[in-house]
Amino acid sequence: MAALAAVLLAPAGAQATPAGAQATPAGAQATPPGSQAARAKESRPVYSYENAIREAVWVDTGLDTDGDGRGDRVAVDIVRPREPAQQGRKIPVIMDASPYYSCCGRGNESQLKTYDANGDVVQMPLFYDNYFVPRGYAFVGVDLAGTNRSDGCVDVGGPSDVLSAKAVVDWLNGRARAYTTRTGGTRATAGWTNGRTGMIGKSWDGTIANGVAATGVEGLRTIVPISAISSWYDYYFAKGAPLYDGGPADLADAVESPDAQAHCAAEQQKIVAGSPRSGDWTKLWNDRDYVLRADKVKASVFVVHGMQDLNVRTKNFGQWWDALAANGVERKIWLSQTGHVDPFDYRRADWVPVLHQWFDHYLLGYDNGIERRPMADIERHPDQWTTDRVWPPSGTAAATVHPVNGAVPGVGALSLGRAPAASTATFTDNPALDETSWAADIDKSTPDKAGFTTKPLTKDLRVSGSSKVTVTATPSTSSAHLSAVLVDLGPDTIRNYAGAGEGILTGTDRTCWGASTTGDSSCYLTTSADKTDVGSTVFSRGWADLGNYASDRKGVPLTPGKPYTITLDLAATDHVVPAGHRLALIVAGTDNGLIDPPASRPTLTLDLTRSGARVPFVGGAGAFARATAGTGVPGGAPSLVAPKGVPVPRMTQRLPGDVRH
Repeated sequence: MAALAAVLLAPAGAQATPAGAQATPAGAQATPPGSQAARAKESRPVYSYENAIREAVWVDTGLDTDGDGRGDRVAVDIVRPREPAQQGRKIPVIMDASPYYSCCGRGNESQLKTYDANGDVVQMPLFYDNYFVPRGYAFVGVDLAGTNRSDGCVDVGGPSDVLSAKAVVDWLNGRARAYTTRTGGTRATAGWTNGRTGMIGKSWDGTIANGVAATGVEGLRTIVPISAISSWYDYYFAKGAPLYDGGPADLADAVESPDAQAHCAAEQQKIVAGSPRSGDWTKLWNDRDYVLRADKVKASVFVVHGMQDLNVRTKNFGQWWDALAANGVERKIWLSQTGHVDPFDYRRADWVPVLHQWFDHYLLGYDNGIERRPMADIERHPDQWTTDRVWPPSGTAAATVHPVNGAVPGVGALSLGRAPAASTATFTDNPALDETSWAADIDKSTPDKAGFTTKPLTKDLRVSGSSKVTVTATPSTSSAHLSAVLVDLGPDTIRNYAGAGEGILTGTDRTCWGASTTGDSSCYLTTSADKTDVGSTVFSRGWADLGNYASDRKGVPLTPGKPYTITLDLAATDHVVPAGHRLALIVAGTDNGLIDPPASRPTLTLDLTRSGARVPFVGGAGAFARATAGTGVPGGAPSLVAPKGVPVPRMTQRLPGDVRH
């Protein structure tokens, strides 16, 4: 597991606000939410952050996961403006429920919660409280069960995680009990809030927002999941192929408090037993699949994800988005070129105002038009963004492209027409190689892959959404793992998503977003795009254990020499292959660094007549036909220089939410 990043705090006492922001006069009056005047305005920083109420309560989750005979209580740290309660007005809540507040830190600077002598929070990580509390919101930081100051046990996205956060939403809406101390009997009420709650968070935090929304809890008006998991099975496996060398019990061990580690051995063992390394589906995964419960979501959803996120891989946002769309959920999406990075660290000056408008609309009821603006923002090149009215764009339709052998063995073409009868391609799994090396050798006959490319495109070709690759493969051994990738072959400058910052560089200057106190600065280190020049870009990936050919949920041993047909689900993306570049499909074995190898090293023979990729092109099959029209060498003209790409980061077991910089 990667070492946890050290804590780097903002300088104490920094007092700054972004350009154009108003100072924060103590006791100032705000426009009441929902009033005629409010509908044409945005919330302004008119309340005192320095004099804000800082308090802690412990909410009873109704569970006893640590088996001590008492209901688990989760710690809830609150920062809220003092003036609204004095004026008899109730305010909404922005909540980040996290396991990281004491073990690992939040944000690019790995901030932890700090407390005063009374146990009230002094530093709340991230800018949310600094920025939104002066604007009439309460900010609530929840320690998930089993972490920091909470009771109970961590269960990695399961009922304890989700219900410990849901209980807080219930308490904010008068449906759950809370206490002023962890063990005492004095009740705490939330009479200061109107119950309207928005959840936000990156990675595990955003995952919990997804999970709570999927309970349909009343009072949760919106969620903003950033680089979040929608199904924990798909965090660890891809149709039986293991994506990491560990399981959820390792994550629980990494974030649990000392109290939890002393009392949660039985819960840990349940997690181990319920998540076998075979990759077979169990009840544990069912309990942690929020996509199955998307029909219960009542909150609006603002999805944010890096299209090169190889920690929480992008299948997680794609299937969640599709399920939300199928259930008519109001939604918005930002897709960047980064890896596992918060938008505050790659598009800060745009992100904060948009998030502000989003919360103003869904929590304060302001008619600011945010829901009528383009649904999608997509990063095309570093710091260059486009928008779409809906996503995927209108006119997007899946077309099946087929692999066809070329003149050079193992170097084929992609076309709309099927391969000739008895057409095959053969490769041997080489666990030492990865997608970057396959792409670099796309025009060479190598024993470790089967590669197929278009001719150089005559028009731009845009892929938007999730692809599927179906192959019929005959293995030489009783076990086999498969990888399929879509590649843009051609020179480009992209974010260096495999770098230490996963696409960003951290500077030395600071910008400030909200008000500050001596113990909680709103000023954060600036960032910029970490760019790299490449000759190829892998933009969508999928993996599978061939033993899962008959079922996504259970694998079986293979019979050597027998053909099997399986469909690999490629991760959601939005990528434009420009004119002059080529589109490639590569099918191979172990993608080193991204999946674990099988027990054997098989040779696989693909039946090309029964194989193909179903790809969502903007413009459908017609767009593909037009972009590939014209003369050219089948399989594309050989490159003079190997199309070098970004090296694959070695993804041994990591926390969903840690940083490597």
